[in-house]
Amino acid sequence: MKFPLVFIFVLLLTSCYNKDRECKDFKTGTFEFKYTTDGVEKVGRFVRTEDLNIDYYENKIDTASIRWINDCEFIMKHINPKNMSEEKAIHMKILTTSEDTYTFEYSLAIQHGSQQKRVEQGTATKIE
Repeated sequence: MKFPLVFIFVLLLTSCYNKDRECKDFKTGTFEFKYTTDGVEKVGRFVRTEDLNIDYYENKIDTASIRWINDCEFIMKHINPKNMSEEKAIHMKILTTSEDTYTFEYSLAIQHGSQQKRVEQGTATKIE
């Protein structure tokens, strides 16, 4: 009877463990990420400062302003949107961090009407 009690106790202790995120390490720098377009895996790059995010992908450059909510979350909005889709602000959240990578999720900052919230995830690697 001792084994099940010890097992339950250990399970409870480990389920409460949260790994610390070192989001401050990823607030600025140069990063790479992989994405897929039409079944082809590609690599994008972006440079982030305290208040700007500059994306380099598919021979294009796109700049967005950043407003940090806390050390792990920010709102990003395109500076020169080219269409209505780019006018919408995006909420970015760093979920986990390691030495040189972080996992994040992003979604529209504001959902309109009965629109279902769509959340995507990705991983970025800090290269500088």
